[in-house]
Amino acid sequence: MTQPDPPVPGPDPDAGPFAAPAPNPASAPPAGPAPSVPADSFTSGPREAVLAVRDEVGKVIVGQQGVLSGVISALLVNGHVLLEGVPGVAKTLLAKTLAAAFDLQFARVQFTPDLMPSDVVGLTVLDQSPGQAPVFRFRPGPVFTNLLLADEINRTPPKTQAALLESMEERQVSIEGERRVLPEPFLVIATQNPIEYEGTFPLPEAQLDRFLFKLVVGYPTEEQEAEMLARHHAGMDPHATDELIRPVANAGDLAAAKAEIQAITVEPAVQRYMVSLCRATRESPSLQLGVSPRGATWLLHASKAWAWLSGRAFVTPDEVKAVAKPTLRHRVMVRPELELEGTVADSVLDGLLATVPTPR
Repeated sequence: MTQPDPPVPGPDPDAGPFAAPAPNPASAPPAGPAPSVPADSFTSGPREAVLAVRDEVGKVIVGQQGVLSGVISALLVNGHVLLEGVPGVAKTLLAKTLAAAFDLQFARVQFTPDLMPSDVVGLTVLDQSPGQAPVFRFRPGPVFTNLLLADEINRTPPKTQAALLESMEERQVSIEGERRVLPEPFLVIATQNPIEYEGTFPLPEAQLDRFLFKLVVGYPTEEQEAEMLARHHAGMDPHATDELIRPVANAGDLAAAKAEIQAITVEPAVQRYMVSLCRATRESPSLQLGVSPRGATWLLHASKAWAWLSGRAFVTPDEVKAVAKPTLRHRVMVRPELELEGTVADSVLDGLLATVPTPR
């Protein structure tokens, strides 16, 4: 079992890149010293809108700022996210609240052993309206949305899991020979329980590789859990998102943010560093499967999104290291004999991050 992601480095360990800089000078400053902003960094309207999402989601979610940063980073680069954590750590609530703060369409599918592919992507039905000739009509499934929560994705058989592959990779579904494009933006957030494996169907490597991040959702701190209880004691209903959450960003902000992220500078030396990290996983004696070329490209996009959230107009090796484990941990396979001894992917990646030369 992988360990929860450590706090994101930065002036505010809990807030991650959202700590720099504060979008609204009148709002309360984040914990810790104010971060320094590089001379060639930038603040923009789209970034301020995205940063405002943190405070809005914080009305419902206590803590989990590192996970929230990861999910937003994925949304900014058209990636998908796999959340792994025990029940009750607000995985579903985080997805629902995030969609409300971004003013996105939200759909949730509870994956069960009897779920069929048509329950996810939709199906063609015969419409026999009175007084009209029978005609076949397409009934869209829940995948036709902006943010799809695939809850407990490993509890449905591979046939239904595979129904998501085309949607995740090509942003479309093909039914009855017809191509139907999904809304833009489109993000899949899938969840799975790392403890209970009875009656589950582990995701194959081909599907795991479609996810940009695998984020491990851990328990809140003692102070955060006390804050949660205080809010519930005061009568807060976290599921009343319509009353608690207001849209502070929208699809237009996301589109503008994507354009800015595309313009982020990545020096050739930093690109070679990413390549070296990925190739090191293929040569590691501890791994029987290394990172695919798709994984290398996602590492690039994730680093650019992380730099943009941090207020930088360029990517440094620090951004690469910050997103390396969430981006790569599900794309590698530890050798069985080492796995029996307790070796996990994160520890192997830690070793590679410590040994692969960092550009200066």
